[in-house]
Amino acid sequence: MTTTATTQPGTPVDQPKQDGTLLRVLRRLGFENVSLVLAIVVLSAGIASVNPAFLKLANIAAIGNYVTVMGLLAVIQTVVIIMGGIDISVGSTAGLASVLTGMVFAANGQWWAAMLVPLLVGALCGLFNGLVVVFGRITPLIATLATLASFKGIAQLVSNGRAQGFTGADPVFIFISRGTILFIPTLIWVLIIVAALVHIMLRFSRVGRDIYAVGGNDMAARLSGINVNGRILLVFVLAGVVASIAGILITARTGSGQPVSGSEGLEMLAVTGAALGGAALRGGKGSVISTIFAVILLGVLINGMTLLGINPFWQNIAQGALLIAAVVIQQLSAGGRRVGLPK
Repeated sequence: MTTTATTQPGTPVDQPKQDGTLLRVLRRLGFENVSLVLAIVVLSAGIASVNPAFLKLANIAAIGNYVTVMGLLAVIQTVVIIMGGIDISVGSTAGLASVLTGMVFAANGQWWAAMLVPLLVGALCGLFNGLVVVFGRITPLIATLATLASFKGIAQLVSNGRAQGFTGADPVFIFISRGTILFIPTLIWVLIIVAALVHIMLRFSRVGRDIYAVGGNDMAARLSGINVNGRILLVFVLAGVVASIAGILITARTGSGQPVSGSEGLEMLAVTGAALGGAALRGGKGSVISTIFAVILLGVLINGMTLLGINPFWQNIAQGALLIAAVVIQQLSAGGRRVGLPK
């Protein structure tokens, strides 16, 4: 005889557990974004408790201006990493663009020519990187390590290793470096616009979906009809263009083309910002919004260390520690095999 369970009226029936409101909000915002914002708030509060000058509007604007160049490079580095590559030549490309901006402006005094030439050269630098990766069949790390040195050498060669030109008297460059729109510095607006355009491309376009697919599994992407080589070339060209925009901002901010000093170490900051924002170095995962929060965190950290009078050499140590921490967290969360340990 089989007994069947009956449900009496009013008796609760087992139903799937519903997530709490807070958990749903956190998932929508993204745990990485929330954790980065909390880190920014806690770090800012700690620095301000020691040095109240940290919260002055002038210092906050200084942080914003400082993170602009780093943010541009970190945003485009995020795209390259999502694709499954890395471009450590972006700092050298920015330095070359900065030099060309100063030299072209000194030659003809036209701000538009001083911006157009480095943008074209930056696109060519990115295209060269892409061609080396695609047709030379060299990993992006090695290819861009080589061009990091080459582009830096070209910048030093054409400038004789010295700052070039003077843009500090031109109204357009003055507006870029010191102007404001709706009380927000122009430099920050440049970062906002570029980041928004890249975010829209990644999230709402076929090109963006293709980039994620290539980074997730390039062989599967190729079999599904995606032009993998074309997407790789496109991403590296975009990296060169955005790096050139960063170089133009360096020239506007310093008043002259800087072959090395204005761009030294930017590639490290770009990779750190992207990795800290959750861009998976294995490819296929990343977010521009998270990268922006990570860049702000880096800016707050570096600015705070300066205000507190900490030896500048510790900044490099802090950046390296953050990069290691970000990659370790990625590796552990992905369940990947750690080097030197059994599976």
